[in-house]
Amino acid sequence: MKETASRMQLLARYLGDWRSLFPGGTAGILQLMYPPLGAAIAAQSDFFGNPFGRVYRSIPQIWATVLQEGGAERAKRIRDLHRTINGTDKLGQGFRALEPETWWWAHATFTWEVFESIRLFHRGGLGTVDISRLYAESVEWYHLYGVAYSDVPGDYPAFCARFDEFCRTRLEMTPSAKHTLDLALAGDWRAPLVRSSFRNPVIRNAGRIVVTGTLPESVRERFGISWPESDRRWFERICWLGRLGFAAVPRFANREGMQFVMRYVGAATRSERFIPPPRTAGELAPPQGSV
Repeated sequence: MKETASRMQLLARYLGDWRSLFPGGTAGILQLMYPPLGAAIAAQSDFFGNPFGRVYRSIPQIWATVLQEGGAERAKRIRDLHRTINGTDKLGQGFRALEPETWWWAHATFTWEVFESIRLFHRGGLGTVDISRLYAESVEWYHLYGVAYSDVPGDYPAFCARFDEFCRTRLEMTPSAKHTLDLALAGDWRAPLVRSSFRNPVIRNAGRIVVTGTLPESVRERFGISWPESDRRWFERICWLGRLGFAAVPRFANREGMQFVMRYVGAATRSERFIPPPRTAGELAPPQGSV
């Protein structure tokens, strides 16, 4: 097992499974609904023209902090790419990608994604998992980035309560979230390295249902996102098919196939990754203790 994953074996087991990506579209939308993070991501020049691009550039790098060697070094490179992402949004509110709470929320959506993928798409759900250990390893994953945040929840129940509080009171329908959610609800999404969206109505509808179904109920209710009974039944069937289908796939084939695709997508998108401008002598350093 790889050097980084050897310290986070349970997390690596689930991150290295294709199903860890199934709630990924929803995790991205939840990130965008947190105003400072939504503004920081929208500040990237290509976001509205290519909202999927940031996902396909970022996820292979982020997952590799656990699944590949040199995870701590990889994590700090990701952190340092965000040092210059700051500014003021359209409402005059300042944002900074490395503000500790903003950085935690981005990571919290990935923690949520892992647990949600197990709950929905693995046989036995969370009842088969050492939840305390998995959450502790997700906190260790967070600390790889070296961004200090004193309010990281101490255990999984505290994390769920904090995550739910954010969903109920802190999230907003930011322009970047609305843009991405509208695409998702229209089924207008595409796979990595594919230049046009899917046209098959079955695939488009399945994508819409998965994104809507994995949204926390409080978010659907708060923003009036439709969730009819017919969609709920289809979502249950999709989850059942995911559990049944992957139970028949050898774990080795699942993991090796996913890591091959991750490496391929990561290599193919390397030239498109964000490159921060050079820091000038007059640029303010991040507040002490934040990184």
